[in-house]
Amino acid sequence: MEIKIGVRSVHRELVVETDLSAEQVEEELSKAVAMDRGIFSITDNKGRRVLVPISSLGFIEIGEEEARTVGFGGTL
Repeated sequence: MEIKIGVRSVHRELVVETDLSAEQVEEELSKAVAMDRGIFSITDNKGRRVLVPISSLGFIEIGEEEARTVGFGGTL
């Protein structure tokens, strides 16, 4: 699954590929906000950890990964 994270005062968004479901990502975000930890943390597919301070968080876009076509069978 692809997650896009917008950070305040940063022109580019962070794009993270993770094995977590949308519900799990929402749960992690809710925990970070509710517990006043101050940091949203997520681990990508390669085991790297992304940490974003809640105060700097602009948005999080959660989207399901699209199936990609292989070969020349795609339509225009």
